[in-house]
Amino acid sequence: MESKKLIKIATAGSVDDGKSTLIGRLLYDTRSLTTDKLEAIEKTSRQRGFDYLDFSLATDGLVAEREQGITIDVAHIYFNTSKTNFVIADTPGHVEYTRNMVTGASTSQVAIILIDARKGVIEQTYRHFFISNLLRISHVVIAINKMDLVGYDEDVYLKIKSDFEALVEKSNFITEQITFIPISALKGENIAKKSDLMPWFVGNTLLDHLEVLETEDLQESSVARFPVQYVIRPKTEAFHDFRGFSGVLYGGNLKVGDEVTVLPSFTQSKIKSISFFDQEYEVATPGASLTIALEDEVNISRGDMLVKSNELPKSEKQIAATICQVNSKPLKVGDKFTLQHGVNRVLAKVDSIESLIHTDFSGEEPTQQLKLNDIGKVNLRLSKPIHFDSYTENKSNGSFILIDEGSYDTVSVGFIE
Repeated sequence: MESKKLIKIATAGSVDDGKSTLIGRLLYDTRSLTTDKLEAIEKTSRQRGFDYLDFSLATDGLVAEREQGITIDVAHIYFNTSKTNFVIADTPGHVEYTRNMVTGASTSQVAIILIDARKGVIEQTYRHFFISNLLRISHVVIAINKMDLVGYDEDVYLKIKSDFEALVEKSNFITEQITFIPISALKGENIAKKSDLMPWFVGNTLLDHLEVLETEDLQESSVARFPVQYVIRPKTEAFHDFRGFSGVLYGGNLKVGDEVTVLPSFTQSKIKSISFFDQEYEVATPGASLTIALEDEVNISRGDMLVKSNELPKSEKQIAATICQVNSKPLKVGDKFTLQHGVNRVLAKVDSIESLIHTDFSGEEPTQQLKLNDIGKVNLRLSKPIHFDSYTENKSNGSFILIDEGSYDTVSVGFIE
């Protein structure tokens, strides 16, 4: 049986742009709300005197979020259609929660940026697009919401579209596609069904657009990276000679017979088998959890990496990276951390801080430190080489976190240049 596609989405929007309402509407239109949840939404909407269903109640889970009408925490919300499974990272849009948006959107393939049709492109829109750009989310949907409050006016839509395209011109955005869709999340216009009130819009509804996306087009890279998480040595008579290496495959495919190099030893071998539980496969695809056995007896342990012999990554003790500071303690030159890259950990020292990056695309400025929610460029010196790609080439193998050696807190998330 053919499995469904899985599309991972990040949402971003400013206060009152209707992000939570949009997600609630998607859940409602795909019949992904449980009966008791729907009844609770209906009851609370009536109590508040609304003549409509307040779909934001479906997503804002924290008491503080419901009281303030804002999104604070990152929530992962699941819904599906007959063709596709979706996971939405519902991330906050406020500047003080920049770290939440960066971490919440870091694994997403698609970004939906909401714009209030009454307000148009505002400063926060710049930051949301900047972070989508930083995370190299190559497929961005600009959902121009609350069209019902501007009389479904095409001129309003075209003005916002033009303003946003001017913003794209200012950026170094590497995109497959930016799609503009005028919607009303509250009224359900252009969400799951075409709006009769906007006949001038000839594109797909939001849900149709998400459904036609192909996971192959959203794939992060074509180079295969297989970090070893666990070495399997069964203690059974039937498998006493078996030695397998388990983990998750990132980037490209691996197949039986491929010549592979083990890092950091640079030992070479060929793939003998690819398995998952009792199932054997000829080809492994990105995102798969699997076990690989090699033709030769090779010394491999957790933290090593298998790559195709003709697709070696870089191996260096010094890296340049863009980081987002996610801890309240400022990052300074000379600070020492544990750098976690995949399942591998090495010691790292901040050699220099090159600049603080302005998230409105206005440029960079010199700085001595990076504070909470700041994004900047740094140089790190490592205790031993790591085997990495640039983040633009392979997200999984080009990202890392910095961990405080005393408290074990995560202090920064990084993207290797």
